[in-house]
Amino acid sequence: MTASIPFSLAQTLARSHRLTVVLLLGFASGLPLSLTGQALQAWMTGAGLSLATIGFLTLVGLPYTFKFLWAPLIDRFDLPLFGRRRGWIALTQALLAGALWALSTLDPATQLGAFAAVALGVAFLSATQDAAYDAYRADLLPPLERALGASLNTLGYRLAMIVSGGLAFIWVDPVQGGGWSWPEVYRLMAGLMAGTAVFTLAASPRLQGALAPRTEAGRDLRGFLAVVVAVALGVLVTQQLLDPLLRAAAAPLWEGSALKPDLQKKWTDLVLLLVGLCLCVPLAAWTARKARFDTLLGGLRDYLAQPGAGWMLVLIVFYKLGDAFAVSLLTPFLLQGLHFTPAEVGVANKVFGLWLTIGGALLGGVLMLRLGLWRSLVLFAVLQALSNLGYWWLAEHGAGRLGSLTVPAFDWGFVKLAQATTVDGGLLGVVAFDNLAGGMGTAAFLAFLMALCQKAYSATQFALLSALASVGRVWVGPVAGVLAEQIGWADFFLVSLVFAVPALILLWTQRAPIRRLDAPAGAAAFDD
Repeated sequence: MTASIPFSLAQTLARSHRLTVVLLLGFASGLPLSLTGQALQAWMTGAGLSLATIGFLTLVGLPYTFKFLWAPLIDRFDLPLFGRRRGWIALTQALLAGALWALSTLDPATQLGAFAAVALGVAFLSATQDAAYDAYRADLLPPLERALGASLNTLGYRLAMIVSGGLAFIWVDPVQGGGWSWPEVYRLMAGLMAGTAVFTLAASPRLQGALAPRTEAGRDLRGFLAVVVAVALGVLVTQQLLDPLLRAAAAPLWEGSALKPDLQKKWTDLVLLLVGLCLCVPLAAWTARKARFDTLLGGLRDYLAQPGAGWMLVLIVFYKLGDAFAVSLLTPFLLQGLHFTPAEVGVANKVFGLWLTIGGALLGGVLMLRLGLWRSLVLFAVLQALSNLGYWWLAEHGAGRLGSLTVPAFDWGFVKLAQATTVDGGLLGVVAFDNLAGGMGTAAFLAFLMALCQKAYSATQFALLSALASVGRVWVGPVAGVLAEQIGWADFFLVSLVFAVPALILLWTQRAPIRRLDAPAGAAAFDD
């Protein structure tokens, strides 16, 4: 009996080590996101760049969408000495540190070309880090730890966004903050990324028994380049040829329409997106087969060999669709529909909502330990749907039904309130429940994606599955705008419940294969 005590203690320490690594690498994964988004836009705005230029430079975020194109290379090639996945993570973190430092030496007002190129490099390296880390996390955590791992990853990611997307704005404020310059902020972020690279090599466990796919290296490289060329060709044809043809064909259809011009444009953009996908996806698949991009093809075959694989893909699209539909127009609903003040909405969403999303993710992880993956997915899907009823209640009854709460002025460093603000009690309660349910749903969904990935191809599969999960969010925007104007806010939120139903039906029909994902599969994929 005494011999089992050290073994149990070793298991506990190893589990704590793995989960701590997931938390800190989640922070490293989230840190660069705002640095190519909101923070970058604020820097360019302060430098006096035009809105058109700033809008154009939002395209530097495209690598996050297309990372599945090079994720197979992360599966196929391991860097020597550092171990599977860990080498890619540490390399991208070190290169990110250098790229962020280089960006801090450039002036967007006078060196725009170089500035844009380096910013694009930051986004590419960040997306590559995400692909390698997602695969590492999926390979590292055994089934019983995926729930807490998903929760801690969300916590780390959110905290990083607070630092780079919240604290940074305080630091550069000349009155309320430290009066830093944006180059100083980016140099600090470069130092943080360098520190994470050292941490990754020094503290992250090596994966054991996870081997790269046995495919021909040269063929994979040629296949990757061929697929990139095919996708680029598809995008070029869509933008230069199909876009003007589609808009010319749609113009007569919109004549006399009751839809506003901006909604007409959204619907046309949606159709163009679908047409582009229908062109690019088959072209990329055909090219991958012809060029024998074996790691990409092998990853797809390996995934599709799982029981219920096709239906799982449909579930991934629909799982958070009802939630995405309801929140797609949340800001105009609260500000224009109910006439809440920006301060009220900001306090409810950015103060209470932010922390409740983090709390929901952590609570979701704890509940998943007791409920298992399938029951957690069902319960959290129901809670996400019910949270939409809160916004229906607000639309029906308006403000003032549940009193109000006065929030005193504060400064927490990453967010502050200059003056005491009164927040409607109904708004606060609805936003609180929505963020809590959304955080739990996100944790379960991330654990679900990790469980679906097979170790040899986890970078390829996770990148593809996460890209598929974003399709629904892209699709709901135009539909939501049209429905809200035509049927009113109250009915709009009732309709959002309909978008949650397909996921519940799929969860019920696929309960057996999802439950099997919870079963431990052999030895743990790590060594202590």
